[in-house]
Amino acid sequence: MTLLTTVFAAVISTAIWYKHAPDDELHRGILCWLFWGASLMWLVDAVFEYIELGAAYFTPDPKDMLNDFFLGLSVVALAMVIWIVILLIKDPKGVIRASLFKASK
Repeated sequence: MTLLTTVFAAVISTAIWYKHAPDDELHRGILCWLFWGASLMWLVDAVFEYIELGAAYFTPDPKDMLNDFFLGLSVVALAMVIWIVILLIKDPKGVIRASLFKASK
């Protein structure tokens, strides 16, 4: 479930990035790289877990699936927090800069 969650997030963010690719002022590409990196990490984890468990890998307990889903959502949320922090630091539209100068006047 962690792999599926991050792959869905990666595909959706890539489609949104591609739609706005010529003018990527919100740095959506960074979000894509974060999601694709997490997907690659979970793919490697799935391969090693399959090597360890064999066919039992494909019949997880519902409790384990729910835990994996929550872990996948946590990874997606962390990637979005990192993206927002990067966005706030770079401030491509100058919103934070404008509000800081407005408050200091």
